[in-house]
Amino acid sequence: MNKVNSFDELEVYQAAFALQQDLFGLSKRWPKVEDYSLTDQIRRSSRSIGANIAESWAKRRYPAHFLSKLTDADGELQETLHWLKTAKACEYVSAADHERLIPQLQQIGRLLGSMINRHESFCY
Repeated sequence: MNKVNSFDELEVYQAAFALQQDLFGLSKRWPKVEDYSLTDQIRRSSRSIGANIAESWAKRRYPAHFLSKLTDADGELQETLHWLKTAKACEYVSAADHERLIPQLQQIGRLLGSMINRHESFCY
């Protein structure tokens, strides 16, 4: 494994950041009536995935805290999945966009799961 010096070098962080930007772009086209509900929720939860990964990186001295922030990131990932499903059900997201985004969410989940399972190897 190559030495990682910063959270933004992590593949999982980069994938989470790309996802948040993708969802932000899509949500710009959603109805104004959703601005303070669905749009706000999916933007907040998707941004929180990467934010929790970044925060976890600063807590690597404390394995339990590091693990806690990683599980928070996973929780935000699950919430984002819920909001994406809701957006599809409301027909704000096309089937093609949904099918493109689901694998991104799954990949982030796998990467987070791997970090969670071996979290102590990141700590010092």
